[in-house]
Amino acid sequence: MRIASEGYPFAGAFFLLSLLFLLAGAKIPFVIGILITGFMLFFFRDPERQPPQEEGVFVSPADGKVIVIKKVFEERHLMKDSWQISIFMSPLDVHVNRSPATGVVKKVLAHRGRFLAAYKDEASLRNENIEMVLETPHGEILVRQVAGFIARRAVCRVKPGDRLMIGERYGMIKFSSRLDVYLPAHVEITVSLNDKVRAGETIIGRIGN
Repeated sequence: MRIASEGYPFAGAFFLLSLLFLLAGAKIPFVIGILITGFMLFFFRDPERQPPQEEGVFVSPADGKVIVIKKVFEERHLMKDSWQISIFMSPLDVHVNRSPATGVVKKVLAHRGRFLAAYKDEASLRNENIEMVLETPHGEILVRQVAGFIARRAVCRVKPGDRLMIGERYGMIKFSSRLDVYLPAHVEITVSLNDKVRAGETIIGRIGN
């Protein structure tokens, strides 16, 4: 199983701590340390995904549960009516984020903020987040990585001018968190509230005929 690079410092630190406990003869702390090391490897897992080959589709940028689907006027970047789809990632979900579509990165903006529970509506704009605007063949879309109560840091590995392919890895959020994606208003949404989705594979919208 591939592990995201951000996970190695966490897993390595707990593994070394476990070895110190073992050398000190502290068996219970050693076992706890090994269990935590195992959880870190599990949490930062980065499985391969197969994006759909279908044209005119948008895929989920995150693993998790769909908690918001609504029409909004996106006034920060897109300046137009858009579909907002929000996905909540629990600590058990894969936390690597993937591009919803093929396109060119236009903006990457980091915002400081609070650390409210990620499932709350106000967390979308009030929590610490990183916004990425992607120019796709079907118009600009916005993807927002939102830090949560436990998650304290989002990682975005791309910069303006970079080109992403649909389903390509571009970042992650550490521990439980949320991701918002804003699609053009003419897109046909193909998921429902409470659906479980997989980053890079689940189609969340498609361009209608």
